Amino acid sequence: MARTVVIKAFGGPEAMELEDRPVGEPGPGQVRIRHHSVGLNFIDVYQRSGVYPLQLPCALGMEAAGVIEAVGEGVTHLKAGDRAAYASQPPGAYTEARVMPAAQVCPLPDAISFEEGAAMMLKGLTVQYLFHRTVPLKAGDTVLFHAAAGGVGLIACQWARSEGIRLIATAGSDEKCQLALDHGASEAINYRDGAFAPKVRDLTGGRGVDVVMDSVGAATFEGSLDCLRPVGMMISFGNASGVAPPVDLLKLGAKGALQITRPSVFVHIAKHEDCQAMAQHLFGKVISGAVKIRIDQRFPLDRVADAHRALESRATTGATILVP
Repeated sequence: MARTVVIKAFGGPEAMELEDRPVGEPGPGQVRIRHHSVGLNFIDVYQRSGVYPLQLPCALGMEAAGVIEAVGEGVTHLKAGDRAAYASQPPGAYTEARVMPAAQVCPLPDAISFEEGAAMMLKGLTVQYLFHRTVPLKAGDTVLFHAAAGGVGLIACQWARSEGIRLIATAGSDEKCQLALDHGASEAINYRDGAFAPKVRDLTGGRGVDVVMDSVGAATFEGSLDCLRPVGMMISFGNASGVAPPVDLLKLGAKGALQITRPSVFVHIAKHEDCQAMAQHLFGKVISGAVKIRIDQRFPLDRVADAHRALESRATTGATILVP
């Protein structure tokens, strides 16, 4: 049996319940993993609230790290006793132990702690596909990154610095802006001080940025389009402030033949070989010291509702983990 966080109806943080669930043995292509640390992400909020509907009742959580206890038939890249970490479908990471598909579970190098592993997989793989699989980026390019003091944002700031990419950060306070700067952002804008688009234009000499990476959604979407250079790319990959509005294709043309995409980390890691290669790239960044995983909040599993409230109120910085 394993203590597991589940929802039986969509709703607020109070909708989550902690119950004992049987774990069982892994079948073909599966592993059983005992978690040492579990990651918290905004996708968990979307799933809990019903923005991303799930079949109920359902366990929650997409990211964790721990030790493999058993492997099923056909699993060759992991064995019992291995340290491992993952970001993976289906949900169910908010638990002490689980049986799950093995393809997206990655061997975790000894140089990376379980806490770091749980805090970095979904966020770090997101940054990897944003910078390397969504649009070609090179040294000298300019990126606008919203919510840059969060778990994904602080990894992105460091990733950009390591590759010579100019990253203009936005955040909701002077303190968060300074945090982004400390982690590699070239400039930072407090969006509570007024419209950010004119400031981005000023910083780029009126040209605009090559790419916007926007996980905020409704509150920043229109302003983000105004920050792009002609034929620039808008990457909308989250809805922290609500779902972004429908796109008027004629408006994209009028603003300079802009491009827009809505990617998903789970599409990019769907193939086993892609997931493992992306994870190796991420691990290399962390082991080299180019990217440091900042964990600013820790909650025991039975306080998961408090963790969600903190995340939704934007009271967090860096990554948040749950301790089973």
